[in-house]
Amino acid sequence: MIDWGRVNALRDEIGATDFAEVVTLFLEEADEVVSRLSNLLGAPRLEADLHFLKGAALNLGFADFASLCQIGERRAAQGDASADLQEIRHSYAASKTAFDRGLATPGPRSAAG
Repeated sequence: MIDWGRVNALRDEIGATDFAEVVTLFLEEADEVVSRLSNLLGAPRLEADLHFLKGAALNLGFADFASLCQIGERRAAQGDASADLQEIRHSYAASKTAFDRGLATPGPRSAAG
């Protein structure tokens, strides 16, 4: 679910303070975009929102969530705005929970999980 190798690499690259700021910014922006996702806004808007979420999620190691966003983004790029937004929202919530738990647990983590 979480690519801890990516998380740890990002933290090492930018330092603990900047990492905390990146996490806060990502979660604030992702919360906003996830809450406004709608199939009714049309494929172009859905594609843009899912593209943003995919990129941000990959940067922060939310691997499963990013994968679902990519699938929806590809469909929307073909004019299909029927992405399973409930599944995407559930994956985001589960990823946030796993991420928070992982950050709170000291010690080594698996590359994904």
